[in-house]
Amino acid sequence: MIGTARPERDLAWCTPKRVPGEVTSLEGSTSGGLAVGAAGKVGVLDLTLASTGGVTRIERHYQRSPLHIFRPIYLDQGRPDMAFIFLQQSGDGLVQGDRCRIDISLMEGSAAHFATQSATTAFPCHSNYASQLINLRADADAVFEYLPDPVIPFRASRLVQKMRVVAHPHSTLIIGETVLPGRVAFGESHQYDVFWSETEVLDQDGNLLFSDLLRLLPGETNPHSPAVFGAHDVVASLYVITDRVRPDCMVETLRATMSGVPEVLVGVSELPNGCGAGVRVLARTSRSAKGAIRSAWGAAHEEILGTPVPDLRKG
Repeated sequence: MIGTARPERDLAWCTPKRVPGEVTSLEGSTSGGLAVGAAGKVGVLDLTLASTGGVTRIERHYQRSPLHIFRPIYLDQGRPDMAFIFLQQSGDGLVQGDRCRIDISLMEGSAAHFATQSATTAFPCHSNYASQLINLRADADAVFEYLPDPVIPFRASRLVQKMRVVAHPHSTLIIGETVLPGRVAFGESHQYDVFWSETEVLDQDGNLLFSDLLRLLPGETNPHSPAVFGAHDVVASLYVITDRVRPDCMVETLRATMSGVPEVLVGVSELPNGCGAGVRVLARTSRSAKGAIRSAWGAAHEEILGTPVPDLRKG
């Protein structure tokens, strides 16, 4: 059911409150295109899911183009209650002046896996920038997997992404992010202007559990320097936040799994405040990065839930 719009119609609600200094100079008018706030440039997706009759269903649903979802499907025979939802963005991708916001809440005891239908592309910006705000919340005993397809920042693109996660002490979240170097087939390799991705995970009282920042400015620092990617082109991260498995045990499981993944560099460590484990992957190709993240997700999913990951029916 489509809910009643409240702050969703407010442009400020969909715009980052703190824009990094590296992009504040880009907040001018969107010359040569639709203005910030124009129809189709402020995407909103607001979802609340709850466990009803032993199955996770959508309780609240508000969406505003270009963001929308497909109806939930149930793919996991080991967790038949888990809803699998695919997010979609109409149009080809994010352009200058786009402001998108995603809010997803899982109520107590619910379980859901979110993925995107395809990669998120960021197009060149002649002025201004594009942004995404992602707010995730998991209540007690909820299982929340958020594993979108990669972000592909095109030449001269400017993308600011901020993710804020609120995790109950007895919830489980598996969150992933993958960034590709651009349109490799067109000879692009980290030729975007800015890619800025902040991740914050907090407890229900608002205390910061950990934060992570991926700050890429090729014009300032060569992405292929030894201190950044070196000979690699793709970076991916996976955060496993749970109290069902001790952090050191989760690290051991992930390290054992990732040691057998070819063609990647991998680091696995405990997250701060004993809230879980984190994985960072460097790869030469998108295929290698995808395989590594899928392996990490599969190992974490099975260790926590006791069942292998299902086939998502995607290429």
